Amino acid sequence: MNSSQSKVVTIERHINEQERLHTGATGDFSGVLRDLTLAFKIIWRQTSKAGLVNILGATGKENIHGDQVKKLDVFADETIYKAMDHGGNLCVMASEENEDVLHIPDRYPTGKYVLLYDPLDGSSNIDANVSIGTIFSIYRRISKSGKGTIEDCTQGGFKQIAAGYVVYGSSTMLVYTTGNGVYGFTLDPSIGEFLLSHEDLKIPAKGKIYSVNEGNYKYWQPGVKKYIKFLQEENKEESRPYSLRYIGSLVADFHRTLLYGGIFMYPSDIRNKKGKLRLMYEANPLAMIVEQAGGVAMDGEQRILDIKPDSLHQKTPLFLGSSEDIKICKEFIDGREFDLS
Repeated sequence: MNSSQSKVVTIERHINEQERLHTGATGDFSGVLRDLTLAFKIIWRQTSKAGLVNILGATGKENIHGDQVKKLDVFADETIYKAMDHGGNLCVMASEENEDVLHIPDRYPTGKYVLLYDPLDGSSNIDANVSIGTIFSIYRRISKSGKGTIEDCTQGGFKQIAAGYVVYGSSTMLVYTTGNGVYGFTLDPSIGEFLLSHEDLKIPAKGKIYSVNEGNYKYWQPGVKKYIKFLQEENKEESRPYSLRYIGSLVADFHRTLLYGGIFMYPSDIRNKKGKLRLMYEANPLAMIVEQAGGVAMDGEQRILDIKPDSLHQKTPLFLGSSEDIKICKEFIDGREFDLS
C-alpha cells in the first residue's frame, strides 16, 4: 500500500474521534449524529430519484410561514422525525414545517439533547432540479426531565453544541461542526457512506462573490443599496467588481460562500422589516458553521448568535461570509460614506 495515500475516514469514525475530545462523553451525542446521517441518506435516495416517482410537486397546503408545501418537504420532515424519535437521546424536536414543537412519543425514552431542523431548504426549487438541502442544529436541554419544552427549542444560538447541513446536488455533501472546526463529507453512493473530503474548512478572509436576490433592491435600506453599488464598481486594486451568484437555495448559496469566500445577504426591507429567514432553523446553525470556519454572521446590527429568541419561528435578516467583506458591509449599513467615483 502507498503510505502517502490519504486515510479513509467515514463520518461515523469522525464522530467517534470528535467524541474522544470531550472528557466524560457518554456516546449519547454521537448517537444523535449517527441517527441523523441515516435520515440524510434516506432523503438523498428519494431526492435522487424524485423525477421517477410521484414525489414532485406541491401538496396544496401551506406551512406556518405561508410557503407552499412540496411533497418532498413532507417526506424529508417525516423521515428526520421518525429517524430521531426513538433513539432515547432527544427530549424534543422542532421543525420549520411545524407550528409547534415535536414531542417524543410516550412509548420511547427521552434524552438530554434538542434537535431543530429545516428538513428541505430551497424546496421551491425542487421541480427545477436545483440543489436543495437540510439544515440542523443541536442543543443541550435546559428543562430538568421528561418531555422537552418550547424553552428548550428557543435557546440563543451561542448555546448550540453542533450544527450542520447537507447539500443534495451533483454530489451529496454533509458539512458539520461540534465547535472544533468545520468538516465536510461527501456521500459515496457505491458504498453508502459519507467520507471525509474537506478537513478543517476555512472560509477565505475576503472573497470576490456576492450572493443576494437583487430583485428586492428597491426595497432595501440606503446603506445596503450603497454597498451593492460599491461591490459593482470597478477597482482593480480591491478586486472589484464582485461577481453576483445567487441560486435561491440558502444551503447551496451558503455552501459556495463557505468554500470560495465573499458574502451572502438576505437583508430586511420595507415589506419584511424583521427579515425573512428563520433564526432557529437557518441563521443560527449557519452562523455557528461560518464562525467556526473563521467567518462572520450578523443581522445588520449584531452577531446572529447573540440574538435572544422570542419565538420558535422568529425571522431575521442575515449577512454572513468572509470577515473582511462583512466588516465593509457593516460600515455601509452604519452610514459610513465611501467614494464610489
